[in-house]
Amino acid sequence: MKISRFRRRWVTVGGCAVVLAVGLAACSSSSGGSGGTRPAATGSVAVSRYTTPLKGICPSTVVIQSNWWPGLPDGYLYQLFGPNPTINASKNRVDGPLGGTGVTLELRAGGPATGFQSVTSLLAQDDNILAGYVGTDEAVQASGSQPTVAVFAPYEKSPLALMWGNPAWNFTSVAEVRRSGATVLASASGTAFPDAFIREGLLTKSQVDTSYQGAPDRFVAADGKIVQQAFVTNEPYLLQHDVKAWDKPVKYLLLQKEYPVYISTLAVRRDKVSADRACLAKLVPLLQRAQRDYVANPGPTNQLLLKVVSTLHTGGFTLSAGLLEYGDATQKNLGLISDGSDGVLGSFDPARVQKLIGRLVPVFTAKGSKPKPGLTAADLVTNEFLDKTVALK
Repeated sequence: MKISRFRRRWVTVGGCAVVLAVGLAACSSSSGGSGGTRPAATGSVAVSRYTTPLKGICPSTVVIQSNWWPGLPDGYLYQLFGPNPTINASKNRVDGPLGGTGVTLELRAGGPATGFQSVTSLLAQDDNILAGYVGTDEAVQASGSQPTVAVFAPYEKSPLALMWGNPAWNFTSVAEVRRSGATVLASASGTAFPDAFIREGLLTKSQVDTSYQGAPDRFVAADGKIVQQAFVTNEPYLLQHDVKAWDKPVKYLLLQKEYPVYISTLAVRRDKVSADRACLAKLVPLLQRAQRDYVANPGPTNQLLLKVVSTLHTGGFTLSAGLLEYGDATQKNLGLISDGSDGVLGSFDPARVQKLIGRLVPVFTAKGSKPKPGLTAADLVTNEFLDKTVALK
């Protein structure tokens, strides 16, 4: 049975939680048990495709911590599951064979599932977690106290965007938004981009309204004559299909050019780079291949994602097949998942990271954080473990 209703949803950007009230479509009923629940077999392909031996090299259970409930950014990890992973609703995690590698993969939900703790703090607290989702901005902010090193970039381009509904506006840059004088509705705690843009003169302080808490009512009441932060893989679809008071397309401007953070990178605690070097050298190429395979054929893995979300106790957060299909098509068409500047899937551009460090350190310092003195790209990212032969093209 399919139902539509507004639910409060939290997303994490740069390690900060932002509440979004969105229309969500529940596409399946929840089995809802507190113990382990097994979905139909979906991973026979994984057993034959991901066969690099990891037993005795990696931990017997490879634990990865996400920053939200399972969804589109997790597709490549769910791609790795062998048949019949166990959905543990009481612990908000899914575990099962990591392909045919001989070890178990455990994926842990984040955000509300962990009391909105940042992934960097969870990595610091729990030695059982091998890796977790850490964006560039969170990594910069936490570099002084909870340092992490990203080993894989699932997204080459960020889906962070500004969107609007006024058909008379056709913004092609943030500077054009500034010159228009349009109000920019953003979250006070969601991401560093508003502060960075104000500091650099890309936006004026007077036009930025940081009271945004995610509800679509302000956007609808203004008849779309307001610029609002969004993820291009999410809000445009929801406004058109699930927010009946709007029920039409919106326009958007990707912020990749002006704010090219790497989002949801897979990062490890700094000390684990050395301690788990042999494991990472075998595991990261599997992640690259899984991402390539997911992009090519997301359907089977999306079915698993829908089953997982309908089983976990998510407090109203749901996925729909339509949203996943839209997200997959959008990130493919816009090249959000694409080869890095060196032609390798999942790689980092050190120069890009260094420029971001130069922009973000003053922002976080002004907010009271203490990034590592003399922070460099080498402190935050590495391409050491990538298979240089894996590419989308």
